[in-house]
Amino acid sequence: MPSVVDPEIKEPKNTSPTPTYQTPEMFAAEVEMESKSSNFGALIMVLALVAVVGGTIFYFVKTSREVLTMPVATNSINEVLKAEGGGKLSFSVGTVVSSVNEKPNDPHYKLLAKAGILTVRPKSWNSIYSNLTPAGEKVLGEIKGVDKGKNPDGSTTYIVPLAERTIVQIDKITMIKPHLARVDYTWKWVPNRLGKEFDASGDLVHTFNTWDRGTLIKDHGVDFYSAAPSKASVVLAESKDGVWKPYVE
Repeated sequence: MPSVVDPEIKEPKNTSPTPTYQTPEMFAAEVEMESKSSNFGALIMVLALVAVVGGTIFYFVKTSREVLTMPVATNSINEVLKAEGGGKLSFSVGTVVSSVNEKPNDPHYKLLAKAGILTVRPKSWNSIYSNLTPAGEKVLGEIKGVDKGKNPDGSTTYIVPLAERTIVQIDKITMIKPHLARVDYTWKWVPNRLGKEFDASGDLVHTFNTWDRGTLIKDHGVDFYSAAPSKASVVLAESKDGVWKPYVE
């Protein structure tokens, strides 16, 4: 009889992955890579922080330059006052005939005569003859900016400054926005020797009637030069070259 043989029992195969073990060299390499990655991230954060701080400093420095300072405002207002000009008087010496530019019968010739600057006498119904006195020549010689010109008819015309506007103080600077500021300031008249005679509140001017005083103020440089300082304000804008000038819309 055939013998019975026990069937061969096969051991089941182990399908689970065999654990692998890193060598020390591989472990060290990974640690080094992680360390480099961590350092790189920290470097990025530091650079970002530096950029933020630097940008903030730049902003404040730039903004501070856009603010109008007191010294710069003072210089700008002085230029504004100079541009506005001061009181001036025009008169002629010699035979002065009435014309569009000359009014020999207006009261400024009489005021100049009362101040001892001119001698004046009538020549006809529409002309006078005027001449500088020695005192008048001395006064004009001491005034800066006198303009003297010869006319075709032989007369000489003088344009004489009477007073100039000067700043007393800057009262307030209000920044409307960068490069634009409102300046409140105080100014006053500073008359010269002849300007004091042409002061609207002076004794000589008060010797004229109301009509003549009005004409002197309107046409011949008379003003309240001895009045108290006046308040004013102006909006200044900073130009591309850094100069603050009156703002024009």
